[in-house]
Amino acid sequence: MAAGKIRCGVGGWTFEPWRGVFYPEGLRQADELSYAASKLTAIEINGTYYSSFKPDSWARWRASTPEGFKFAVKASRFCTNRKVLADGAESMGKFLNQGLSELGDRLGPILWQFANTKKFDAADFEGFLKLLPATQDGLPLAHVLEVRHPTFIDPAFVALARRYGATICLAEHFTYPMIPDVTGDVVYARLQTGSDDNLTAYPPADLDLWVDRLKTYATGGAPTDLPMADAATPAPAKPRDVYAFVIHEGKVRAPAAAMALIERAAAAA
Repeated sequence: MAAGKIRCGVGGWTFEPWRGVFYPEGLRQADELSYAASKLTAIEINGTYYSSFKPDSWARWRASTPEGFKFAVKASRFCTNRKVLADGAESMGKFLNQGLSELGDRLGPILWQFANTKKFDAADFEGFLKLLPATQDGLPLAHVLEVRHPTFIDPAFVALARRYGATICLAEHFTYPMIPDVTGDVVYARLQTGSDDNLTAYPPADLDLWVDRLKTYATGGAPTDLPMADAATPAPAKPRDVYAFVIHEGKVRAPAAAMALIERAAAAA
């Protein structure tokens, strides 16, 4: 079976501690995105969680990246931080129509991040999932749900996400639940337990383990070492594109970790 593409990156590209560590000394700040995109294969845009941007900003970001590069986009907090999720249609429209389509073929998954106090309620989440559009200005959309409350470790949540074709974020975190079930057409991992005490954020053995998992997902399987929330209902085996973002506390070494994952994935191809 053919494999999907594995893309690895970090959250954002404007981060002062990366200057002189990831970014070369003297690199203009205006050139940081293009430099990051030359070393990584994806970047998760986090600023969109807090504010909106003009269409020319999105177009400029696209122009700064090479063919094949992808941006994941974190959705506005006004869409997800609400008591009744189905009431967020207006906020969702504002977020989606701010200029995302200017990214063109650089547009990757959209990450919908929920507060750690938001509990699983099937009717509430189905109301939200019904709002998610399949396309935006003709571009296909892949939706990712990052949930942070343990009540989501539930076969009913997995079934609901799968019914609407939404990906459950594979969150590797010290306290948030890890739900590795495959529910959408892409796989999306956020690796959040690295340490800046390690030059590559994770020890080599951990990086090797993650690459093995990402490869398994890309070829249509699911890692057997991760506990599925709904182990009784495996997803159909088919190639899937895989995204992995290193976003640990401190995050100075996140680019090094992402580059190490890219190198390992390429060597194993």
